[in-house]
Amino acid sequence: MTSEPENIMSLTKLSVSAIALLAASALTASARDQLQISGSSTVLPFATIVAEAFGEQGTFKTPVVEGGGSGAGRAALCKGVGEDTIDIANSSSKIKQSDIDACKANGVNDIMEIRIGYDGIVFASDIAGPDFALVPADIYGAIAGQVVKDGALVANASKTWADVNAALPAQDILALIPGTKHGTREVFNQKVIEAGCKDTGAYDLFLATAEGADDAAKAKAALASCDTLRTDGMQVEIDGDYTETLSRLAANKNAVGVFGLSFYENNADKLKVATVKGVVPSTATIADGTYPVSRPLFMYVKKAHIGVIPGLQEYLDFFVSDDMVGPEGKLVEYGLVSDPELAKTQADVAADTVMAPLQ
Repeated sequence: MTSEPENIMSLTKLSVSAIALLAASALTASARDQLQISGSSTVLPFATIVAEAFGEQGTFKTPVVEGGGSGAGRAALCKGVGEDTIDIANSSSKIKQSDIDACKANGVNDIMEIRIGYDGIVFASDIAGPDFALVPADIYGAIAGQVVKDGALVANASKTWADVNAALPAQDILALIPGTKHGTREVFNQKVIEAGCKDTGAYDLFLATAEGADDAAKAKAALASCDTLRTDGMQVEIDGDYTETLSRLAANKNAVGVFGLSFYENNADKLKVATVKGVVPSTATIADGTYPVSRPLFMYVKKAHIGVIPGLQEYLDFFVSDDMVGPEGKLVEYGLVSDPELAKTQADVAADTVMAPLQ
């Protein structure tokens, strides 16, 4: 005879299983019929173009696409599984392990990473202003908290770009940079600030006094010191999208702003772009690798919603099609740089391949 406690345990297990089954059935039965997408402001215009073209086909409703930043989009993706959570997070930086851990904690176990192409980070100023020919060391020297002087680290006292590099305009320093919630900021730190920190010798000085249990920890601490920027008003972090940066620049003609290449190209009548290491940013110079500040753009997809939320698989296939992101695709006309490995991406999307663990 089965004891009463065992009966209760069996009923409890059955109840949990039944609840899970009912929840899954309810999701399938009452799933919303419109995709929900949020994240990167850089990817936003590309995703909006695709969403509108997808909706115009008439089979599925036009997906809802919102911005908010790469980090915010990934956080929303990782809140859980179900029709009250988003399907796709757009991102201009690669997902972090902390995002993946948050996803797993909330039951989001299978994530697809889809690289949709490439974009560049550009530095632009008022179209009527002087020309800027920059290298990472110039940008670091303009807005870093500490810089090298006479072989030692000192507080940054530069007031004009010419104070940093005599070849630059004698224009007051005001850099409008992306806030920390933007995927652009991570790439900006890595490819501009940290590169400039190393080029000027500041990184070596930070490393010499860095604290840490081993060399890797000390290197991480040194890079964190490189990324610490001045707080005296010479740099302003923009939490909104590039339209806010453009508005700030319009109000202060001395400013130099950080933009995505596609946004700059759509506003070239108002902005003058700077060269970086002597290279003019363009789809061509990003595609051939000569422009030094480019980054891949991603969609992160909740695989559990495929086959449940109507149109998700079809939207993914449509997005990575040759017509959208191929070398002659619609998005290339708007500044996206087509991925040379697009065929592999298309195959992975067709197979619903989930991303491998981060290295």
